[in-house]
Amino acid sequence: MRNYIFLIACFTTLVLSAQKLMTPEEYIEKFKEDAIKEMYIHKIPACITLAQGMLESGNGNSDLARNANNHFGIKCHKEWGGDTYIMDDDEKNECFRKYEDVLDSYDDHSLFLLSRSRYASLFELPLTDYKGWCYGLKDAGYATDPKYPQRLLEIIEKYKLYELYKPEVAPKQNFPTHDEVKPQLVIRDVYRFNHIRFIISKPGDSFYKIASDFNLELDKLLEYNDLKPGDKLQAGQKIYIERKRRRALEPYHVVQKNETLRSISQLHGIRLSSLCKKNRLKPDDTLKVGDVIYLRARKNKEN
Repeated sequence: MRNYIFLIACFTTLVLSAQKLMTPEEYIEKFKEDAIKEMYIHKIPACITLAQGMLESGNGNSDLARNANNHFGIKCHKEWGGDTYIMDDDEKNECFRKYEDVLDSYDDHSLFLLSRSRYASLFELPLTDYKGWCYGLKDAGYATDPKYPQRLLEIIEKYKLYELYKPEVAPKQNFPTHDEVKPQLVIRDVYRFNHIRFIISKPGDSFYKIASDFNLELDKLLEYNDLKPGDKLQAGQKIYIERKRRRALEPYHVVQKNETLRSISQLHGIRLSSLCKKNRLKPDDTLKVGDVIYLRARKNKEN
């Protein structure tokens, strides 16, 4: 019996050691389209997103990446509303965010940068200024490694990730999908964030066409996105095909230039009515850069 257990243990060790590690080239090929999607929607250079994912996850091979689908090393922080994964890092038993899918990690990385004021200056940089982004991330406190910018630059330039930037060109329509909708028609790619399905509108789209593609009433589609008849649709918009949540995953959002309550509700997948109620605001209220918008708890009267 002992010999049998020993053989099983040896076999298990051999299987684990034989697990194929993802190469940098394989990682790039697998996730470059999602990095381009994030650039198209959230204005973060694709080369930055991809390089950070490669560096932070060890090309998708780290324990955090394999066990929690967390490719950016993002910790829980206060009031994170999703699943968690505990592991030793700078300190013992630190809390990291855990995702159902790797693409959720990519979405949350963008929201993490967008929702914190210390990264606001990065979004003023041209998408081609990847060097400014590399040094800006370090200056804003994304990583403690003093050589973090150089490590990102080495990856970007070694693998020519800067070539992923294509000005004013919509992303390809064959992003990796989370769900299959009407597979026999191969109409659209469907993504999911905060457990809500959404699509990215394409050039030539209309609300009626999107509603028809997903067998929805037009009124329902408009309601899901807090829209009114007559609102215009632009290519690259995030359009939800089911009702948004009452709470977001992030605890708060710091208002950036030109943002509105509706744009914040779309960004975080939270209903506009819930967002207004939590912050004691009306849908058309004007926001100021730097305002803190609560996404999970209600704003206290004294704040």
